[in-house]
Amino acid sequence: MWFLRPTLLLPFCQFPSQPMFLVVRQALTAARPKVGLSQVELKWTSRSHYSTGVAESKVIFSGIQPTGLPHLGNYLGALQQWVKLQDEADPGTKLLFSIVDLHAITLPQNAAALQRSRKETFATLLAVGLDPKRSTIFYQSMVPQHSELMWILSCSASMGYLSRMTQWKSKLELDDSANPLETSSKAKLKLGLFSYPVLQAADILVHRASHVPVGEDQSQHLEFSRECATGFNHLYGHVLVPPQTLISPAKRVMALDKPTQKMSKSHANPKSRIHLTDTKEDIEKKIKVALTDSIEGVSYDPTQRPGVSNLLEIAFNMDDQGATSAADLAKDYEGLSLKAFKGQVADIINAKLDPIRNRYMEIEADGERQIEDAARLGAQRASESANATMRMVRMAIGMV
Repeated sequence: MWFLRPTLLLPFCQFPSQPMFLVVRQALTAARPKVGLSQVELKWTSRSHYSTGVAESKVIFSGIQPTGLPHLGNYLGALQQWVKLQDEADPGTKLLFSIVDLHAITLPQNAAALQRSRKETFATLLAVGLDPKRSTIFYQSMVPQHSELMWILSCSASMGYLSRMTQWKSKLELDDSANPLETSSKAKLKLGLFSYPVLQAADILVHRASHVPVGEDQSQHLEFSRECATGFNHLYGHVLVPPQTLISPAKRVMALDKPTQKMSKSHANPKSRIHLTDTKEDIEKKIKVALTDSIEGVSYDPTQRPGVSNLLEIAFNMDDQGATSAADLAKDYEGLSLKAFKGQVADIINAKLDPIRNRYMEIEADGERQIEDAARLGAQRASESANATMRMVRMAIGMV
C-alpha cells in the first residue's frame, strides 16, 4: 500500500510557453487555501527535501495492499498511525487512505481470493477506527485518474532510477545488484512490477498529498515520488506537490517464528503472524510458541535476543503504561520467566485487538452494506480530489 537519493536526474527541457505556464500558475494560486499544521506534527518525524510545488492545505495519503488479512505488523506500522492522524489532525486536513488493488496484481492473483481480500481489508480499515465521514477510504481501481497520471509520469521517469529500486528485486528474490537487462532478471520481470514505483508516485501526486506516513523501509519509494514531482514541475511548471515523509514511530514488527525477518502476509507459516481478526485463543497459542531463546529473564537486545526484543517492541507499541521505549519496558519484566512474559504479551495484544475484532464481526454480520456504502462515498470523494489535479496536469501538458 519507500535511501539515499540517486544523483541521476530526470531529463531537462525548456518550459512551456509563458501564457500556458501563467494560466496553470494562476489556477493553482486561486485554489490554494491557507490551513495550518496540527499538533500531530509533533508526534511524527517530518522530512522535507524539496521546496518546489505549491503549498496547499495539508493532505495526507497512504495505502495498503489487499493481499490477505492485515496483521499486527500492518497495524503497528501503519493502521494505528492512520487512526491517530485522523483523530488528531486539524479539521481542514484532507485524509485519504487507499486499498491499492492495482498494485496487488503486479504478481499473479487468484480472482476470487483478491475479491475477498479487498473486502476484508476494507472491513479492517473500518474496524480499526477509520471513519468514512472524516477520512476518504477508497479502492484505487475505482479512481482511474491514478492510472492516467501514472502514464504521464512514465513518459519522463528514468529507467536507470527504476532499475535501482529494490521493490522488484525483493519480489523476485533477486540480489540487490540485479539489473533488469540480465538474463536472470528478464526471465522473471514484468513491466507492471518494474514500473510499480511510478504508479505509487501517481497515487500520491494525483491527490496533491503534502504528507505521506510510511515506514523506514519505504523511504526509497517516497524519494522517487518526489523526483517524479520535481521532474514534472521542471518540464511544465509548478503543478505537482513533492510530498513530505511522516515516518511511523513504531519499529518493524518481525515474524514470530523468524524474528530476524519482517512479519508478512505471504509467509508460509501462519503462526509467523497475528491477524487482527485472530481469536483470543489463537493469539495466546501463537505467542506461546513464538521463537525466543534459552537465556533466563527478559532483556532488550535486538542482536543477541531478537525474539524477546520483538515481543517487547510489540508490547511497547500496543500498551500505554508510561514506558519510554521497549528497552525501558523490559525493566518491568526482567524478573519474569519467558513463559510468564509471553502470557502478559498475549494479554496486552488481546486487550488492544478485542474492540477491533468485535467491530470487524459487526461489519461482517451486516453483509457488505457498510463496505459498499463507504467504498462508494470514498470513490466519489477521491475522484473529485484526483480530477482537480488532472485538470491542471492536462492543461500543463497541452491536453485541454
